[in-house]
Amino acid sequence: MSQADKYFAEIPQVIYGGAQTLSAYQYRYYDAEKIVLGKTMEQHLRLSVCYWHSFAWKGGDTFGANTFDRPWQRQQKSSALRTIDAAFEFVQTLGVPFLSFHDEDLLAFNHATAREYFNDFKSISDYVLQKIDQTGIGVLLATANLFSHAAFGAGAATSPNPDVFAFAAAKVKNMLDSAKQMDAQNYVLWGGRDGYNQLLNTSLPRELDQLGRFVALTVEHKHKIGYQGSILIEPKPCEPTKHQYDYDVATVYGFLAKYDLLGEVKVNIEANHATLAGHSFAHEVAYAAALGLLGSIDANRGDPQNGWDTDQFPNDISELSHVLYLLVSNGGFDRGGFNFDAKLRRDSTDLSDLLVAHIASIDALAKSLCVAEKLIQDNFIGEAIYQRYQAWDQRTHPVVSGALADLDALYDHVCSSPHLPVSVSGKQEILEAGYSRYIW
Repeated sequence: MSQADKYFAEIPQVIYGGAQTLSAYQYRYYDAEKIVLGKTMEQHLRLSVCYWHSFAWKGGDTFGANTFDRPWQRQQKSSALRTIDAAFEFVQTLGVPFLSFHDEDLLAFNHATAREYFNDFKSISDYVLQKIDQTGIGVLLATANLFSHAAFGAGAATSPNPDVFAFAAAKVKNMLDSAKQMDAQNYVLWGGRDGYNQLLNTSLPRELDQLGRFVALTVEHKHKIGYQGSILIEPKPCEPTKHQYDYDVATVYGFLAKYDLLGEVKVNIEANHATLAGHSFAHEVAYAAALGLLGSIDANRGDPQNGWDTDQFPNDISELSHVLYLLVSNGGFDRGGFNFDAKLRRDSTDLSDLLVAHIASIDALAKSLCVAEKLIQDNFIGEAIYQRYQAWDQRTHPVVSGALADLDALYDHVCSSPHLPVSVSGKQEILEAGYSRYIW
C-alpha cells in the first residue's frame, strides 16, 4: 500500500516514550519488550484490536444515524478490502500483535444464498491471509456472526427452525476452516440471540439440548480439521435476549458439565458482560481461573448509570490491576489475550480519537501489569489470604485431617467443646487501604 493509500499516514508509529512523555501518540507505560515477572509485556498482555467496533461500525445506534465518516467505507464496491487494509495498518501503527473479527466484519452478508456468500468470503479470507503474511499480525479471536441476519431473529443454535440451526452450523464451519488457515489463536462462540425473551413460548430443555449439540459439533469439527486454537464461549447475561443461556462463567461451567464438554471449551470473559450479570470483572476472572476455564478476555467497561452494553474503553487502574494480578497469579494466557472489544462514543468522530483511545487503554493495562507485579513480589494479597485460612493448614486439627468423618462425629466434637467458635476477621478495610496504596 502506497503512502497515498494509507489511512493513518499523518499519525506516527506509536512507540514507548516513558512516563514523562507529553505526546498523546506515545505509550507512557507499555514497553513491549520490558520484562515483567519473567515475560515481556507483549507476551503477558497479547493485545488485540477489535475489528467490529473499530472498523466495521459506523457510529449508529438504535436512536440515531451513523456519525462516523470513515475513508475506507466510502467506496462501496471495494470497501471490504479497503477496510482490511485500514485495520492492518492501524494495528501496525499501534505496534500490537493481534486483530479479532467476525466473518461479517470482513464481508457483509448481502447475498441471496449461503453458497454465494461462502464463495465470496473465500477471496476475502485469502486477502486476509496475504495481509497476515505481509505484516506478521496474527488473529487472536475469530468468530461467526450468528445474530445479525434476519434468520437468527429467534436464535441460531436454539432456533425453533432446524434450517436456521443448519445455517448457523454452516457459518461456523466456514469460519472455523478460515480460523485454521489464519492460525487464529481462538475461535469464539458468542451467544448472539441464543436465549429467551418469553418463557411462555420457550422449551428450555429442548433449546439447551440444541445448544449442547451445536457446541459439540463445533468441537468435533475442530478436531476433524486439526485446528489448534481454543474453542471459547463468551458469557453474557442478557441483550439482545432477556436471558442468555451463557449468563456468566458459573452458568457456562454447568452447561459444559451437563453436555460433557469440560476440557474442550473455555471462556472469553468480557468486563462489561460481567457487570451486566451483577458481578465484578475480577470475580469472573477469578471464577474462570478456579474452574480451569480461563481462555481470553475482552477488555472494556460499562457505565454504572446505563443498564446495557456500552463497551467503553477500559481505564480503571484499580479494577484492571486486580484482574492482571489474578491472571498472572494463575499462569497467564496460553492462547488468549486482551481484545479491545470497545468502541468510541458516537461523537468521537476523528480517526485520531480511535488511536488515542487504544493507546490510553493499552497504557492502562501496562500500568496495571506493573501494579500486579509489585503485588506479587510483595505477596500482599497472597499473605492476607494465607493468614485468613491458616487454620485449615493445621493438619492435626480433627476437622482438617478428616478424623471427624461424618455429621455425627462433627456434632460430638462441637458438643464436647467448652467454647463456641469465633469468626475470623476479614480485615477488609485494612486490605482495601493497602491495595489502594499500590494504585497510587
